[in-house]
Formats: sequence, C-alpha cells, structure tokens
Amino acid sequence: MKSSSLSLIAGAVALAAVTGFAALTAPGDGGTAEAKTAARLPVERSSLLCPAPGLSELAETTYTSFTPAGGGSGGEAGAAELQKATATTADGGKKDKKDDKGGKKADPGKPVVSLKEPGKPVTAEESGADTPALVGTATGRLAPGWTTQQTTMVEAGSARGLLGVSCTGPDTDFWFPAASTSKSREDYVHLTNPDDTAAVADIELYGPDGSLKSDVGEGITVPARSGVPVLISTLTSEVTEDVTVHVTTRTGRVGAVIRTADEKTGSDWLAASATPAGTLVLPGIPADATSVRLVAFAPGDADADLTVKLMGKTGSFSPVGQDQLHVKSRMTAGVDLKDITKGEAGSLLLTPAKGEKGTPVVAALRVVRGTGDKQEVGYIPATGPVGARATVADNRDKGSILSLAAPGDTATVKVTASAGSGGGEQTVKKYTVKGGTTLAVTPPVPAGLKGGYALTVETESGGPVHASRMLTVTQGGIQMFTVQTLSDDNGTVEVPAAEQDLSVLGD
Repeated sequence: MKSSSLSLIAGAVALAAVTGFAALTAPGDGGTAEAKTAARLPVERSSLLCPAPGLSELAETTYTSFTPAGGGSGGEAGAAELQKATATTADGGKKDKKDDKGGKKADPGKPVVSLKEPGKPVTAEESGADTPALVGTATGRLAPGWTTQQTTMVEAGSARGLLGVSCTGPDTDFWFPAASTSKSREDYVHLTNPDDTAAVADIELYGPDGSLKSDVGEGITVPARSGVPVLISTLTSEVTEDVTVHVTTRTGRVGAVIRTADEKTGSDWLAASATPAGTLVLPGIPADATSVRLVAFAPGDADADLTVKLMGKTGSFSPVGQDQLHVKSRMTAGVDLKDITKGEAGSLLLTPAKGEKGTPVVAALRVVRGTGDKQEVGYIPATGPVGARATVADNRDKGSILSLAAPGDTATVKVTASAGSGGGEQTVKKYTVKGGTTLAVTPPVPAGLKGGYALTVETESGGPVHASRMLTVTQGGIQMFTVQTLSDDNGTVEVPAAEQDLSVLGD
C-alpha cells in the first residue's frame, strides 16, 4: 500500500471525527462525497453520586431512583445501582461505622438502591447520622436519563428541615453562589469520588471584596469511592454573609454539593449553578416566599452589569429599585429582593444590561418561607433548559408544585407522571407556557398511585423552558420545603456517521 494512500485515509478519518460526518471517495474518480449527518443514540452508561445525608441522628432519608421509559436502545437490560461509599473526614481519615452495641458495623456491599426497569421508580430508606455518600452506575436501557433524588427529613435541631438534592454526575468544575461563612451558618462542601483512584480537589472562596484567604482549601484528597465533607468556615478566618465557592479537581473527578444549615431558617442542599453565561434563569420562586436573596459572581476578568426581571404569571417586570445588578470581576454580589413574588410564583431572569456584551456569571437564590420560629430555607441555582427531556424524582400525592418558565418564545411541554414505586399507572398532560412568564401548576398524579413517582418534562415546540419542582412537607407546624431544578438529562449522545470507500487504497 502506498504511503500517500495511508495519509489520505488518516486525514479523512480525522475529518470525520471533527465534523461529525464523512464519506470517503478515491481522488479523481469523478464521484461526489455523500455527507451523512451524525446520529443521536442513547447513552450506554451513566454515573450518579449522592452526598452523605447525615450530621443528625434524627435524619430520615429516602432515595428515589428512576429512568424514563422508551429512552434505551437494543435489548440490553442493563443495571442501575447505588452503593455506599466509604465515609472519610476532610483530612482523608476514615470513619468507623458502629452498630447499636458499639461494635463496628460491616458493610456487606449490597446496593442501597437497585433499579430493575425503566418507567417505574424504586425507593429505599436510610436513617441516622452515619449514612455515607452513595456511588452508582447505570448501564444499558437504564442509563439514558437515569436520575435519583435524595430527600432527608430532620424534624428538630440546628439541622432541621426538608433537605432535597438530585444526585449529580461527576465533573471537574463547580460554582456555588449563596454559601456563607457567617456566624449563624454551618455550610459543608460534600465531595464524592466515584472512581477507583484518589481525586485531588481545590476549594476557592470569594466574598464581596474578592478572594478569601485560604491555604487549607488546596489539595484536598478524596479517596477512591469515598465521600469527604469540608466545613467551609474552617477554610478561612473571614466572616461574610455571601460567599461563592469554586470547586475544581487537579486529578480525577468528583460530585460536589453544599449542605447549608442556619440557626433560624433550617437546612437544605445548595446545588451547583449552571455553567457561567451572560443570561441566566432561576426558575420556581414560591408564591409565598417571605425573603429572596440573589447572589451572583463573575468568574472572568470583566465586570458584569445585569438587568433583573421577574417572570410572573402574566408577564415580566423589573423590581423597583432593584432592576440592575453590578457584579465586579471575581467578587460576590448579593442583593435582598425581599418578598418579590407578592403572592404569585415566578422565576428570575438575568440578562446583560443594555449595551453590555454579556459577561458570563453564575447565580443562585436563597429563598425563605414562613416567619419567626417557623421559617424554612431552600435554594434555587441558575439552571439550563429542560431541552429534549428532564426528570425529577420523589414526587408525592400532595405537596408538589412544578414551575415552568419560558424566557423567550411561547412553548409547549409534555409532562409525564410515572407509575408509582408501589403501584399506579402513568399519566400525561401538556402545558403551554407563554413567553416571558412562569406557569406554576400542581403536577399530574398517576392513577391509583402508591408510593412516590417521577415527573418527566419534554419540550414539544416553541422556545426554551426552564423548570423546577418544589416539594413541601408540613412538620411541627412548619411548611418545610425543598426545590430541585430540572435540566436536560443528556440521555442521548451524538455519534459521527462515516462511510468507508475502499477504492482509495489504490494499488
């Protein structure tokens, strides 16, 4: 075979990898290259990481795992399991698990949650302060869109509240506005490593005046298949209300989420903000919110000037006196929006101010419901659109509100309520969301529901839709709540199509 022919083949294959399509023909044969577009195929493997829910002996945690029906390919059944990770301290020391008699408790390695079929969720329960993080993988037809919700109820104490988080996939870069090192707060960054080798992470903190000095936030080792909680206030001596936390990895990858606790308003999980962007949507502020605080951060070298709008039931408006927000480069900006919703659920839209280029920012909302000793806190980070499909698990027969926000054109979405974990038949309902508004609805409930169920949102037409689900459970006279955002589950991946023509081999 001539070296020129080998070079031609190598070049054509490289072109196929870059462009996503290719057709190979021999030089001078008079043929025309036939381009084939890349195909989208279901993913064959997914990973999820759930943080350790403990810190209180009163903690009662429910895991709800689900894969939407009809997303897989072929006949491979696959598996979806979450197993206990090894609990460690921030310095890498392992914690001993003990049984009720004081002896070490053996971990049999049995999955905490095991999903067998798409379209029907499964649940599992754990209790106490020693419950570790979970590490899981889904394969085959259970991989596309696999999601797991971790919901913890703590009835009393400084950590009391309803804490909810959608278990995350591993990554190397996370932004968390709305954390704090104030005296009333106790915020932990939970790092979970899914892999068989150790990961090394760095935690950077930024306050209103820029970077907070910290030497101990660098080079944190997260052992293989382990979870490490890091108390943010131990990373710096500076005390400030609004802190942006940046988690990156030097080696390996982790799942990262922040558990917040406040003496007055209770506890919840703060999930990472969407990737830095010039325009952000924070969907689903409760109608009865008594306090809403916006925290934003500009990670680049340029300042950001933002227009702040609330997308309500009938349209969008800018709050008086708070319609603009200036965010200095690498400095955290916080603004109290008070009871901005005025009894009507809404979503916050941040866009570049007039004449601005759109400096990328990250943002999150700290939302409080109730007053006095009956306050409860929740968080809404900026989130991407639901795209082709997004799912949130652990919905119940009562207490769920689904918020759908359309920042651009009017859109139509299909919402599927899955079968229940203990029985029931799926239900489907369609909603139209007018451009510039937020539609807050009580979601459909499966017929004959027993147990919990999942909600899957699919965009059918129109502009992008951003969504969140609020779950409320009344306990001790307090309306404890948690909010989870929904974004595209990326259940399919683009696979390049290439056609080989052996005539290019020549003689």
